[in-house]
Amino acid sequence: MKEERDQGEAIFPPDSDIFYAFGMTSFDEVNIVIMGQDPYHGPGQAHGMSFSVPDGVKSPPSLQNIFKELKSDIGISEPQTGCLTSWAKQGVLLLNATLTVRARTPKSHYGQGWEVFTDAVIEKLAAREKPMVFMIWGKSAQEKCDRVLQGTHHVVLTAPHPSPFSAHTGFLGCRHFSQANEWLKKWGRSPIDWSIS
Repeated sequence: MKEERDQGEAIFPPDSDIFYAFGMTSFDEVNIVIMGQDPYHGPGQAHGMSFSVPDGVKSPPSLQNIFKELKSDIGISEPQTGCLTSWAKQGVLLLNATLTVRARTPKSHYGQGWEVFTDAVIEKLAAREKPMVFMIWGKSAQEKCDRVLQGTHHVVLTAPHPSPFSAHTGFLGCRHFSQANEWLKKWGRSPIDWSIS
């Protein structure tokens, strides 16, 4: 990654935001993990949380489909912002499998070491006694998490990726948001306010 930057390549997100998700949601506060693939690869989109974009940035197609599912599942209208910080502050860890990407090149930083780090994060969370909900969207995320989460006491909700290429094959209609809240209530915890402000 440093070599690419030295050669003038644009790398997203900026260095200051690579670990942003961990600053927003501490280990002990995690109730839900939403697993993504890699950061958005367009200028200004990635800011260190899976599927989220900074305030003022147009929501990418995957995020638009997430908002469609929110409306269908629990009646929340499409928000004015695609920034999911309000979820993170409630214990939703928005984690990507790789934490950086080269501009306009999806999955360009796969196999360069990030997976070792994020696998360790998932393993630490999976070993936690307090149960949580893992929302695993897309084949890559499922392959990453299956081995670690199989047979654990956590709830694992899987669906196709919310991208326009696959959302209509089962992501839309999966009802993960309401299911996750039902589990949190069953465990005696506060449900997530999925509205975005």
